[in-house]
Amino acid sequence: MAMSMKLNVPTSGATRLALAIVLLAFAALPPTPMRAAPVEPVASLAAKEKAPFLDTLKEFVSIESGSADIEGLNRLSQLIFDKLKALGGEVEFIAASLGDTPPMFDTPKQIGRMVHARFTGTGATKILLIAHMDTVYQRGMLEKQPFRIDGKRAYGLGISDDKQGVAVILHAVAMLKAMNFRDYGALTVLINGDEEVSSPGSRATLTKLGAEHDAVFSFEASLVESDRVALSTAGIAAVILTVEGRASHAGMAPERGRNALYELAHQIMQMRDLSDPETGVKMNWTLASAGSVRNVIPAQATASADVRVLRVADYDGIEKKVRERIANKLIPDTRVEMQFERRRPPLEFKGVQKNMAAQLQMIYREIDLRLEVSEVAEGGGTDAAFAGLRSRVPVIERMGVRGFGAHSNNAEYIDADSIEPRLYLAARAVMDVAQGKSR
Repeated sequence: MAMSMKLNVPTSGATRLALAIVLLAFAALPPTPMRAAPVEPVASLAAKEKAPFLDTLKEFVSIESGSADIEGLNRLSQLIFDKLKALGGEVEFIAASLGDTPPMFDTPKQIGRMVHARFTGTGATKILLIAHMDTVYQRGMLEKQPFRIDGKRAYGLGISDDKQGVAVILHAVAMLKAMNFRDYGALTVLINGDEEVSSPGSRATLTKLGAEHDAVFSFEASLVESDRVALSTAGIAAVILTVEGRASHAGMAPERGRNALYELAHQIMQMRDLSDPETGVKMNWTLASAGSVRNVIPAQATASADVRVLRVADYDGIEKKVRERIANKLIPDTRVEMQFERRRPPLEFKGVQKNMAAQLQMIYREIDLRLEVSEVAEGGGTDAAFAGLRSRVPVIERMGVRGFGAHSNNAEYIDADSIEPRLYLAARAVMDVAQGKSR
């Protein structure tokens, strides 16, 4: 026999008031984001691309491509060219050119060429995807540190910075092709070979393309400890001091010399306090050298400082302070010269990026993941800044997989578990931007 039960709720005035207060409190709470279902076939394609993605990384990592290794860069750029061509892109090499950019102290004699690909669609929106193929490593290191997989980690020189970024672009484009998605007006890919030396030969191209597109995604790696994208990056400069003194015998006639090392030490010490936490300006002396032999008063000395800024305008301020300080010398008859290299501008935070970042967070929620958004630069500088220099469109950095150990000799790896989510994010981001869902 069926049984029924009636719930009796007290209806006193005090009880009704308490219930009303509880209901109002719940109504005031912010809505909990609902997880949308993963978009198909994007999710299944991302899963299928994981193994081929690792195969691509093995190919890339197995080619040594330091910024000054023109042979390796040529081999790798040809491989990337061929893969983009196979995906249906109109592909070309663009020769790196300094143009009006003066050579910096580490600019290679030959700069690696760029790979430029264009995919023409049926829509109107233009989207730019960028990454770099060069690394900081020297020829010969591959033999001791080949590509390997250990659990969920894939190791290799340059695998995080930034060969994974090139792979994410290639495989995201492959996913879009598999879906016959062509709602964009143009999907452009640019892979350069001089990022690790501040992009002297590609910066003009990056800046030009950035201004011609409606959105820019840069595929430096995200962080292992925090799944995020970045809306700003630091600008990078270098201060190079050169001191000319006079040599003399250090034991018999030191007074006849003019010790360049002493003057250099004085200059460094009087410029040790130029960092400004309030504005984010950082200046730290990192390299110094002087003299030739132990028993000679050194006639030459040099030092270099690393400079980071968050605003382009801050370059002028820090350069002015350095020039003012070097006028105060310790040793007469010495000459102090300063070179200020503006190596890379900052990517300054723009409000237009917030809408894009919010859309990316919604995409990540489709696969039940949380995406963090960093609005404050972490200290590193990237090509995203050149792409955003003359542009007012959203520029998003750290679209790559989660990585660790960039510029380390034996610890660089990516988290293989992040391949599928980041491929999903990249492909869906292109789709939403092309369809006008993030502006």
